[in-house]
Amino acid sequence: MSSLSFMPSLLENILYFQAGLGVLANIFLLVFYVFIILGHRPKPMDLISCQLTFVHIMMFFAGENFWLADIFESLNVENDFKCKATFYTKRVMRGLSICITCLLSVFQAVMISHRNSLLAKIKHRLKKYMINTLFYIWSFNLSFSSNLIFYVGGFTNVSQTKQLKVTKSCSLIPMNYIVRSLILTVTTSRDMFLVGIMLTTSTYMVIILCRHQRQCKHLHSITPCLRASPETRATHIILLLVFFFVVMYWVDFIISFTSILLWIYDPVILIVQKFVVNAYPTITPLVQISSDKRITRMVKNLQSQCY
Repeated sequence: MSSLSFMPSLLENILYFQAGLGVLANIFLLVFYVFIILGHRPKPMDLISCQLTFVHIMMFFAGENFWLADIFESLNVENDFKCKATFYTKRVMRGLSICITCLLSVFQAVMISHRNSLLAKIKHRLKKYMINTLFYIWSFNLSFSSNLIFYVGGFTNVSQTKQLKVTKSCSLIPMNYIVRSLILTVTTSRDMFLVGIMLTTSTYMVIILCRHQRQCKHLHSITPCLRASPETRATHIILLLVFFFVVMYWVDFIISFTSILLWIYDPVILIVQKFVVNAYPTITPLVQISSDKRITRMVKNLQSQCY
């Protein structure tokens, strides 16, 4: 029994460390992108990455044990309103994360496409309407998750109300099986569509990279091919992020779908799911920071000025 009771506390400490690391990395990356956007002519990729970084910060802040919950606690806000606000924020940010990651994958596939391909013809249009695209993504997700506000509230007593506890103080209100199935179907359809696009564009990018490698070998120009171009490096990074996102998404989907469908939630499983959900927003900024040469040059310049 002691070992079982020790497990949740150990997982919670790991979760706190993960959240702290993710917040620090995302804040650093957000400040960098803000300086790039305000100080220079930003690339469309910078604008997308800046949005994704901001979304990941909000995902951490909307966590049960982070600042947003503490702010509501200090303001003596009713638990029901606090649960609705935090749950809605988390669902919106989760939807934005998958949408913007999908946009990132599509944009990179368009950027590396051949001049005569169909995707290359929309390259300039995509750059021109990037801000509009992000605006529509935000509007869609803000409205898409609004129905969930009616089905979440303060936790009272599971044995009496048959509420599904999702945090220490919040729970899902019992809903009709048809409504529950409808919400799951619509949400799953949206996510499957976006994951399908990510997998399709990722496959397309892999094909282009393999074709480029074969052309290098055919032309016997080994030296230029060994040094990857910035576009190739960016494609590798995005493929890595998309692959990691899809894996984490499926693990989270299996846990969420099983729990909601069976209306069962275990505290340890809840903590594991939080760790899985926070894995992508934690790893993404670390990968971007380590792979962006502009950041390494900036750090080197700061070091030289200090010494």
